[in-house]
Amino acid sequence: MGGRQGTDKLGTKFTFQYRDLHRTTQKITELIPGRKVIWQVVESDIGFIVDKAEWLGTKVVFEITRKGSRTQIQFKHMGLMPALECYETCSGAWNFYVRKSRRALITTGRGEPDRATVAA
Repeated sequence: MGGRQGTDKLGTKFTFQYRDLHRTTQKITELIPGRKVIWQVVESDIGFIVDKAEWLGTKVVFEITRKGSRTQIQFKHMGLMPALECYETCSGAWNFYVRKSRRALITTGRGEPDRATVAA
């Protein structure tokens, strides 16, 4: 995984890399602190598929709402469609990171950033 980068300002670009399998640069295109953030993929190099730029232009959306005493985070990867080659693998990885690793990070202080599997 890449190093920590500032991701709390509109217009900021940051890169996520996982080994040789995945490298994307995202730009924060919408930011409402405590409510919503949208990352637009501006560079894409998905190393385990034919069209390595498959994510280019897609958007990753996090919406945060209060439900009583709880906080709900709704996640969408807009543009990650079943017709894409990486759909199954990428959906599975997002599921792991958003539902399991993030939950562990929030509840225990320790996530599992390198555990999701990617088909090579």
